This record gives sequence, structure tokens and C-alpha cells, in this order.
Amino acid sequence: MAVAGKWLEGRVVGQKRWTERLYSLQVAANGPAFQAGQFAKLALEIDGEMVARPYSFVNAPGTQPHEFYYITVPGGPLTARLATLVPGDDIKLSPSVAGFLVLSEVPDAQNLWLLATGTAIGPFLSILATDAPWRRYREVVLVHAVREAAELTYRDTIQSLMQQHPSQLRVVSFVSREASVGALNGRVPQAIADGRLEDAAGVALSAAASQVMICGNPAMVTDTVEALKARGMKKHRRRDPGQITVENYW
Repeated sequence: MAVAGKWLEGRVVGQKRWTERLYSLQVAANGPAFQAGQFAKLALEIDGEMVARPYSFVNAPGTQPHEFYYITVPGGPLTARLATLVPGDDIKLSPSVAGFLVLSEVPDAQNLWLLATGTAIGPFLSILATDAPWRRYREVVLVHAVREAAELTYRDTIQSLMQQHPSQLRVVSFVSREASVGALNGRVPQAIADGRLEDAAGVALSAAASQVMICGNPAMVTDTVEALKARGMKKHRRRDPGQITVENYW
């Protein structure tokens, strides 16, 4: 699968439909190289133009096929086409990757919190499929917040991770628009403020002990950062170390 101009040639090898709008696309391609948590662009030629959008890798670096978790956007030209792809179809990938939601940018700490809404759980699944979080952090908390219980996807993958790392991994689910057994109701920022998130995880969330990676819709990211700042945390920068690493994700 060679490079065609500015794009890598990929081939669809699988597609899973989770709900009416949620899909996971599996693509075989020679490259690109990436760190867990990063994203590449997927592209299709539509009406004579290459239409591209960024999507995070769900698979771990060095594994095949690549997997991308996405939601169809009403009126979106690319996602509507992505949803129709079947094994054997061609697709383009960018040869370069981007994104700083990677553990190589995150300091060590006692525990690591991964807070995601919707499809933003994808890059965290890639991170959890590597050995880095288990080697560097005593406890890892994965938080997945969705609107409806049917959107709590990748449960088999998460269950397998819990079996592999029973003493380290904690998983907390949020469902905001309906009652769901085993899930908290409401939004992540409020659950940080009122202590429900820590209670559910059984892990202390603090500036002294924690690193927090946040990936989700901009409103969730902004409100969660404010809730963490109220606990004495701040955004992490290489020249000014902190506890919060973020990426907006639609």
C-alpha cells in the first residue's frame, strides 16, 4: 500500500456499527507511525475533491489494522461516506500524525485519570493498550461520559483491560440523559466538584497525587479544567509543569 501523492493508501478491512450514529472503522495501511493518543487524517475523494478529517487511533502503535472510532455528523460529507464503507474499499490516510495527548508529555504521578466524552475514549484506549500507563502509574482511572447507555461502547475491550490489570484499573461511566445501572448520572465536572467521581473510583484526585488527561467536547473540557483548578491543579506545560493535559474532540 504505497503513498499516492500526499496520501497513504489504505484498505478497509472491517466496520462495526455500534449505534445508529457510532461506528468503528478498521483500515490496513503501511503507516503512519504514531504515539498512542495521536491522530491522523482520513480522506475520501468526494465530488472531485479530497475531503479529510482528523481521527484518533484506537489501536496501539505498531499494531494492525488501524482503528478509528467516529460519529456520523448530520450533513457532514465525510462521515456519511465513511459509514458506507465495506471491506475491500480504498481510503486515504495522511502520512503524518499530530496531537500532544500522549503520555510522553505527561509527568509521573501516583495515579492517572483519563476523562473522555463520547468518541474521545478512542485515544485513551490506544494509550491503555500500551505498557506505559501500567508501568508509570500505580492506579489508572478511565472515565467515559455519554448521553445514552447504548453509547457506552468498547465494553469488551475495557473488560479485558480490567482483567489484565485488576489491581490498577478503575472504570467509571457517566450517562447523562437516562438512568443506567452501574453508571453515574450527570456531568463529569459536577461529579468532581461534589466528590462523586472520587467515591466511584475509590482513588484520590489531587494536585499532589494525580495527572489528568481530558479529551472531549469543548464545553466538557473547559468545565472540567475549572473544576480541577478549584482543587489546586493547573494545565501542564513543559516549562511550567502541572497536572492537566487536554485535547478538544468532536
